[in-house]
Amino acid sequence: MVKTASTMLPLGTTAPPFSLPNVDGKTISLTDFSSSKGLVVIFMCNHCPFVKHLRTALAAFGRACQARGVSVVAISSNDVASHPDDSPAKMVEEHRSAGYTFPYLYDATQSVATDYKAACTPDFYLFDSDLALVYRGQFDSSRPSNGQPVTGADLQAAIDALLAGQSPLQTQRPSIGCNIKWIPGHEPDYFTGVSASE
Repeated sequence: MVKTASTMLPLGTTAPPFSLPNVDGKTISLTDFSSSKGLVVIFMCNHCPFVKHLRTALAAFGRACQARGVSVVAISSNDVASHPDDSPAKMVEEHRSAGYTFPYLYDATQSVATDYKAACTPDFYLFDSDLALVYRGQFDSSRPSNGQPVTGADLQAAIDALLAGQSPLQTQRPSIGCNIKWIPGHEPDYFTGVSASE
């Protein structure tokens, strides 16, 4: 594991398109969210301790967003040859066990992760109703080993600002997590292999 930070994609970036299989076998595309007030895209996986740390809160967060007209979609892009716990079959189990109500998609070629410049699990992106990026970074400041409570405060504040018609938050902190497990030889140019510090 390499402790990795978000790349902090430039604000205003248009959400790159995707069309990926969901845990229910259906294909989900970016266009399926065109009527949403906002869209949260989460790059995550099953095995990562940083994701597991947020697991219960993510399930509740997803339900709360959906109630407010904000869509949530999760994408796993890990190489399952090296990390079989992140396989599509295991994703089905995790989706059910965790109580996620949002789609959980599998990015087998890792091209979607690369398009979003996703670097870590979890990595969060919030797009407005026009699919322009208004937030990227951490869920909150809690980490598995720092003793801070999981609140979702950072991402929630960004959603509140979006729904209130306010400008994007000026302070946005990178998420920190395990690096995406790239297929050998397919590592993107932004993956350094050097552990991030906070």
